[in-house]
Amino acid sequence: MKLQTRILSLAVLSTLPLMAAAQDEATALDQVLVTATRTPIALQDSISPAQVIDRAEIERSQAPSLQDLLRGRAGINLNNSGGLGKQSSLFLRGTNSAHTLVLVDGVRINTGDLGLAMLQDLPLAQIERVEIVRGPQSSLYGADAIGGVIQIFTRRNAGQFAPHLQLGAGSNGLREASGGFGGSGERGWFGTDIAYQHTDGINACRGNPITFAGCGADEPDRDGYRNLSMSLRGGYALGDAWHVEGTALRAEGENHYDGYYNYSETLQQVLGGKVRYTPGARFNLTVSAGRADNESQNYNGSTWLGAAQTHRDTASVQADIGVAEGQLLSAGVDWSQDNLDGSSAGYGVDSRDNTGVFVQYQGRFGAHHLQANVRNDDNEQFGNHTTGSLGWGMELDGGFRLNASYGTAFKAPTFSDLYDPWSGVPTLDPETSRSANLGIAQQGDGWRWGLDVYETRIDDLITYDATTFMMSQVEKARIRGAELTGAITVAGVDISAQLSHTDPRNRTEGSAQFDNWLARRAQNTARLDIDRRFGDFRAGITANGAGKRYDDAANTVRLGGYGTVDLRLEYAISRDWSVLGRVSNLFDRDYETVAWYNQPGREYRLSVRYQPN
Repeated sequence: MKLQTRILSLAVLSTLPLMAAAQDEATALDQVLVTATRTPIALQDSISPAQVIDRAEIERSQAPSLQDLLRGRAGINLNNSGGLGKQSSLFLRGTNSAHTLVLVDGVRINTGDLGLAMLQDLPLAQIERVEIVRGPQSSLYGADAIGGVIQIFTRRNAGQFAPHLQLGAGSNGLREASGGFGGSGERGWFGTDIAYQHTDGINACRGNPITFAGCGADEPDRDGYRNLSMSLRGGYALGDAWHVEGTALRAEGENHYDGYYNYSETLQQVLGGKVRYTPGARFNLTVSAGRADNESQNYNGSTWLGAAQTHRDTASVQADIGVAEGQLLSAGVDWSQDNLDGSSAGYGVDSRDNTGVFVQYQGRFGAHHLQANVRNDDNEQFGNHTTGSLGWGMELDGGFRLNASYGTAFKAPTFSDLYDPWSGVPTLDPETSRSANLGIAQQGDGWRWGLDVYETRIDDLITYDATTFMMSQVEKARIRGAELTGAITVAGVDISAQLSHTDPRNRTEGSAQFDNWLARRAQNTARLDIDRRFGDFRAGITANGAGKRYDDAANTVRLGGYGTVDLRLEYAISRDWSVLGRVSNLFDRDYETVAWYNQPGREYRLSVRYQPN
């Protein structure tokens, strides 16, 4: 681990004694979490390790992208292929990038062909809140949730009608604009937003055309990115018991690359709606439906090379029944269908559906909390898979809490895994996993800290073999790790610290790669956020660090560790107008998270924001 990462890790650890010394210095804010149980609970009551990033934190961070907002948070490894807007992969708790289920307003957005969520095309200007739940969640959500679930909620509106606006510019030809309006009345609420982001970019790849390393090309030009997004949402109470709401998000992009595919036009669209019936305090019925579309038109110069289009339709019915005081029983049915169009429709199979049935019990008995889930998924291609989980929590004196959980999960191979003409293997089996987690946490008045340790064992892990250029199935993988988190407000200073250790290993006996690290995961990551308001000014710093990683399964291509520092400043010109400035990668560190793909150096960003208070 490089010196910068060691220093950052020590800085994170040094903040922890403050957590126990500042009980009277600040007031904690209660946060609601939905994703861990599919029902609203207090964040501190979650048995699964989780965190919530709200709109206030998003705005305070001045993060230019969703990836930047998530980087370095507990359990998260992020890889990026060339800067803003370029392909990004997220590894949660050392599992594969397709092992994290991503939802937007409850709608699954992982693509049917690759299984990835196109995080780089989700603008922060459209996001109200992000919930991160670490650990297996297949017993609630079905396939894809081996590593956990990230749910993104689009902007919400409350109070009187009000508009908002932000304009900005920065290094590498960055120009940004976003705005919208909305409000709520006695029975309904509505809102709409539009956002635009355009950068001339950096030279994304330093590939080698002789060895075909990286992008296989040496094209030292700028690789730009443009994103235009729109959202629309609203809800209405038809009576005391009936509520309806709907959301829509559409993001169109233009992206330039190096190599054979050097330009693409992309579309990501999510539509969702739900009807909720709540006749009393002990019964709630929710019926929802959604559709996620991902499309790309790919080019080499002006030559069209083909299109990839995936569409997923989903529907769900969930009933929540309060069987007794402090006890909730939830049961439901989820249905989804994946469809491929365009050039991807040439795969051996271009459509499949899945039906899942689940039951969940949540109980509270004095200081004890219980959560038990069981689910069966009937996949059209791979048959039935049953998953389950059991969790227990106990509250102790002094604000302490103990948690323990065990869960199983599975993932069906994607269409690309099976049928890609260059790398697909039609005989691949579904991946299955078993995970255990132990946690201890303490929370006081305005401070908290937590430590979680876990182990995940995966059978039939699907990986890409760089030797054969085909997908392969690792017989066994084992991932062990620990996450230490803390937050405090002391003397007006907000401090948040996160330190993660992940040890992801190939454990296939007899394999040439036995005990190798799984590719592209750093063992150690750390993040430290410090913010302070001085009258009309607010200043902040974010430090991120990651240790070394290997870019290949054979562990022959080593990427060094790195550390970056970002500075931000905000000045309130008036009650409603603010000027914001940010310096990213202050010390101009040169590093890579994917071999041969560059990362931006020092960048500046200046913007002005209008937001009625």
